[in-house]
Amino acid sequence: MTDINKMQNEVDAYIKQFKAGYFSPLGQLARLTEEVGELAREINHIHGDKQKKTEESEKSIEEELGDVLFVIISLANSLNIDLSEAFKIVMNKFNTRDYDRFERVED
Repeated sequence: MTDINKMQNEVDAYIKQFKAGYFSPLGQLARLTEEVGELAREINHIHGDKQKKTEESEKSIEEELGDVLFVIISLANSLNIDLSEAFKIVMNKFNTRDYDRFERVED
């Protein structure tokens, strides 16, 4: 079992303890959009030109990435998608279709 499968199982166990269960895919997409926005805001505060307001709480990019990952795992679980298989598919695409897309580092 891969680490991502373990994460999917852990999220599933967490969600299944609540009567509401998984949100609808559309509801989860809305939540994912929210979380990506919060991630973008933190990156902009740390690496961009936008300063935080003094009353804004401190959050970390790590925490925001974790929130995004949790929602992605929740969405995948609710749709019965194995993320390790999804990852294999996308890496095959990058390693074949996009093989010559970017200039490679010379050895």
